Amino acid sequence: MARFAAVLAYDGSAYRGFQRQKPPTPTIQAAVERAIARVSGEAATIVAAGRTDAGVHAAGQVIAFDLNWRHKEADLLRALNANLPADIALQSLCERAGFHPRYDALWRQYVYRIALPAQRNPMLGRQIWQLPGAKLDMQGMKAVAALCLGEQDFAAFGSPPHPESSNTRRTVFVSRWQREEGRFGPIVSYRIRGTAFLYHMVRRLVGAMVEVGRGAMSREDFEQIVHSRDIKQAKALAPPIGLVLEAVGYPPARANGIN
Repeated sequence: MARFAAVLAYDGSAYRGFQRQKPPTPTIQAAVERAIARVSGEAATIVAAGRTDAGVHAAGQVIAFDLNWRHKEADLLRALNANLPADIALQSLCERAGFHPRYDALWRQYVYRIALPAQRNPMLGRQIWQLPGAKLDMQGMKAVAALCLGEQDFAAFGSPPHPESSNTRRTVFVSRWQREEGRFGPIVSYRIRGTAFLYHMVRRLVGAMVEVGRGAMSREDFEQIVHSRDIKQAKALAPPIGLVLEAVGYPPARANGIN
């Protein structure tokens, strides 16, 4: 029995999140495990670096599973992708003894993208939140993003993803907005990298920062929400459509073939 590590990309639009649920609920985990069973004839349980919510996407989700496989890694990668639906695909795969995607991870990085077209545009796709005609104060949004750096309590923006935990402190290494001109108008992106994230934390942060950008909330209001530790204060929840798990970081000894 060998342990395999893999980088997984998916469009989460048609799924009720990553974690397997009672059939026939469509989930990313269930789809990948079905593909493994078809290819190998064995049942395998995959573990992941994080559990994305319903409708959330990934470009760099990291998973691992144990399997009796006597052929080349490239053959397994090719066979699994041939048996996965079009909106899910492994990007790389390697054998990695003792690897655990969650416990070995040093950081996770998400990006949230918002399009600002003059009118709603169907060509922008399913991985971006559209705010047609919106004018956002980028300087204000950048200022409140900087308030999220470092170790602090983010209880106002989310809850622990695991019921057995009550810890709402997280360390954030990167928290920044950037703007670029796209084919159909401006696109603003929020990128955040941290040790781990609370349930709905990134979407609540984005929701509150957009309120700052719209002028509906001041920097002082945002800062007060952070210090309140009261999740009822962060009322704006950005939709899942714009959120992508971009990458997961590991120590150098573990990263080869994964990062």
